[in-house]
Amino acid sequence: MPVFTDVARVVRASALPDSELDLDALDPAQVVDGAPEVRSLSLHDGDGLAVGIWQHSAGVSTDVEADEVFVVLRGRATVEVDGGPTLEVGPGDVGLLPAGARTTWTVHETLRKIYVVRP
Repeated sequence: MPVFTDVARVVRASALPDSELDLDALDPAQVVDGAPEVRSLSLHDGDGLAVGIWQHSAGVSTDVEADEVFVVLRGRATVEVDGGPTLEVGPGDVGLLPAGARTTWTVHETLRKIYVVRP
């Protein structure tokens, strides 16, 4: 059976300084408004599962989603799903996104979330 982790640990995800997260360049074609900066930190990637921390500064960008469950740690955003609902998310909210969903993320205050993705 594949190993998910070989060490028990706690990551204080909401308290990590931005400098602890890797800067991920957004494709300019994804930027709709502003100059959003995306950062992330992978905690696990393998066995058909990815877990990590993701952050998006104020601005608007688009994405095509994988199957995802996320928990917002801080910040606020409006997520418009093409042909689906508009989601208002903030601290403590749990979101679910289906694979292939085309989304527009309007981030009002820098959003940091924990994600679990099945690529």
